[in-house]
Amino acid sequence: MDGWRGKRVLVTGGAGFLGSGLCHALAAEGARVVALDVMEPEGGASPLNLEGSNVMLVRGDIRDAELHSLCQGIDVLFNMAAQTSHMGGQRDPVSDIAINAVAQVRLIGVMREAAPKATVVHASTRQFYGRPQYLPVDEKHTVNPPDANGVSKWAGEQYWLLENRVHGRPVVSLRLTNCYGPRLRIKDAKQTFLGIWIRRVLEGEPFEVWGGEQLRDLTYLDDVTDAFLRAGLQASRPEVNGRVFNIGGPPPLSLTELAERLIAANGGQGSYVTRTFPADRAQIDIGSYAADDRAFRAATGWWPRVDVDEGLRRSLEWYRPRLAEYVA
Repeated sequence: MDGWRGKRVLVTGGAGFLGSGLCHALAAEGARVVALDVMEPEGGASPLNLEGSNVMLVRGDIRDAELHSLCQGIDVLFNMAAQTSHMGGQRDPVSDIAINAVAQVRLIGVMREAAPKATVVHASTRQFYGRPQYLPVDEKHTVNPPDANGVSKWAGEQYWLLENRVHGRPVVSLRLTNCYGPRLRIKDAKQTFLGIWIRRVLEGEPFEVWGGEQLRDLTYLDDVTDAFLRAGLQASRPEVNGRVFNIGGPPPLSLTELAERLIAANGGQGSYVTRTFPADRAQIDIGSYAADDRAFRAATGWWPRVDVDEGLRRSLEWYRPRLAEYVA
């Protein structure tokens, strides 16, 4: 994608699943990329994720790291750093909001001094909408976060949009759905349910499907990365600047159908058992979800190119020779 060569870019959360995928893509396009990541062991970050990228990794926490030197003179900030665990937010909402809201205000202040003209693309979430009132969900849907993590993430997004309205900084926020692909955390289900499904299938063990009838739309890593790159290059355009956009993917599937597709992508090898939702999870489950992403498609020309079957096949192929490293 033309336009990135020589650009100075900072990616917070850059060693995580989505952040590292973005770092690889930016570096391949000739950008000068720095990745900042706290490298939280319970999160999705790993030095393995940046191998071969030619990206400089700086270990630090956006809550207290020295940010001025990292932000000085950058052209674009991709803001991927966040606490994303639903149950983690419920257990410790103070830490949750410290990362997802208070630290965002700190970063905004530093950016005003160090990079007042830089574009910001903020990684956001469908979580704000809560249990959908209708499907597919568009950007006009009521915001009704189902858990503490949704509240803190919504606050962080709103601070960045306020920065756009008050200070005129080009800001775009992309509300993501279930994302998957290479470098996703698969050792457990702390990043997404699909991670542990992939691990179990590759290990020849059955995986659990909770419920099964709920609908989910999934977006493959390459399509997510493409969305961020387009947003970064087009953020100053009036159709894009200061807006929030839903990012979806191919048509939604039930969890049961997704499980069958995963097994098919593994050559028919694998099995699953259906369980009822655990009580603590059921309280914050949003039911079925599918994104209406027509606004972003119309504004940027983006559309998801990787269907679910192909994305699952690519994911399994990528992890197969790396399984031991990513489950350690």
